[in-house]
Amino acid sequence: MGKSTGFLEYKREVPNDREPLERIKDWDEFHLHLSQEKQQIQGARCMDCGVPYCHSGILLAGGASGCPIHNLIPEWNDLIYKGLWEEAFKRLMKTNNFPEFTGRVCPAPCEGACTVGLNEPQVTIKVNECNIIDRAYEEGWIKATPPTVRTGKKVAVVGSGPAGLACADELNKAGHLVTVFERADRVGGLLMYGIPNMKLDKEKIVGRRVNLMKEEGIEFVTSTEVGKDYSVAELDQNFDAVVLCGGATKPRDLPIEGRNLSGVHFAIDFLSANTKSLLDSGLSDNAYISAKDKNVVVIGGGDTGTDCVATSIRHGCKSVIQLEIMPKPSVDRTASNPWPEWPKTYKLDYGQEEAAALYGDDPRHYCVTTKKMVGTDAVTALETVSIEWIKDENGRMTMKEIPGSEKVLNADLVLLAMGFLGPDDQLVDQLELTRDGRSNVVGDTVYQTSREKYFTAGDMHRGQSLVVWAIHEGRQAARSVHAFLTK
Repeated sequence: MGKSTGFLEYKREVPNDREPLERIKDWDEFHLHLSQEKQQIQGARCMDCGVPYCHSGILLAGGASGCPIHNLIPEWNDLIYKGLWEEAFKRLMKTNNFPEFTGRVCPAPCEGACTVGLNEPQVTIKVNECNIIDRAYEEGWIKATPPTVRTGKKVAVVGSGPAGLACADELNKAGHLVTVFERADRVGGLLMYGIPNMKLDKEKIVGRRVNLMKEEGIEFVTSTEVGKDYSVAELDQNFDAVVLCGGATKPRDLPIEGRNLSGVHFAIDFLSANTKSLLDSGLSDNAYISAKDKNVVVIGGGDTGTDCVATSIRHGCKSVIQLEIMPKPSVDRTASNPWPEWPKTYKLDYGQEEAAALYGDDPRHYCVTTKKMVGTDAVTALETVSIEWIKDENGRMTMKEIPGSEKVLNADLVLLAMGFLGPDDQLVDQLELTRDGRSNVVGDTVYQTSREKYFTAGDMHRGQSLVVWAIHEGRQAARSVHAFLTK
């Protein structure tokens, strides 16, 4: 498991990103790689844990601790330290269908649970993973491997996000005939249109994997919305099993005065239109919501808010502010957030780093809530107030406005990045599926819904979550579908 004294001898080293003021000029990926020799040294830092938590994949205090797909992290860290890159690749692929996705966009709960992180900077697990899979492509170790035997069973996967793709990949490997339906014009779900190109290249990374899956026999049907363009009756007639992986696509709104003014948009609409226009025409068709020369306010934190900041900067916005309703995290773990919980610490993500380089400061304003959107036809300003979080008589944290803290912010473009509430209703209602209290589709312990031969996985089942959780659920649902088809 790496070099037994490696974590004592070597410091954590991650590759530099492209300089912020340089990378904001284009839409190319901004991460760089370490040399092979340096990356092998990083593998050596993986210590010989008695009980490694990095691949535990459990929920602690509402967050993931360790890898949800249970990557065999200590094993492939050891292999890259020894220079056995192809063996590391084979070990990685045993648990993860798409390391080139998670190695780029996963927040790395594995690193949050790394034992080295108790006293030193944790092992560079995410970067190690990305280097393994990128080298595998470069060396030609990844080739299309269609199944040699087909079962004749037909499975429809509705939705081509990470859950749908993982499920389709596993079912195809088992020999079933898999058709993936996607209502957008390109395959990938949020991987394609929810994540900007500079974080995950659509043609080089997503497209490469989709083309490989096509070579392996998976059929993709795009620009087709199941329940509208393709009926439930056709699903029932043409397929032996159906897996619903439509995601949690209903964005959370902000119902305050002025919400209906023009210039106020959901973040997902802003991001998806930008990526589609970028891929279609390099943004020359102007079929996107432009932030150029505008005062942009992003309401909401998280990865989506960061992506809005970075995209607005690349458009050439006049200014950008990001409003966070929660307090600013501490630099180090607090006593209430012990290892191996996900560390709720302050970090400057790529979008905030770019804003700081361009405008001089982190664009985030903490403990702020928006009271009103101001304007006649189009939004021109936001009225906000600062808040504090206090415990009520039941010990629950509640929000209290601070008198005299009201502010007015200039705003020509407001982007709502406050998360998602659940799946779209149309198909779920047609199928008359049972839902939980958060409107997610209920699936039992084997991901089977209340309707015979229908299964569900990913955000549609568990609610808005990480790409790595979606891959996990897609894999598990595929296993259940296989058992259902072969019983």
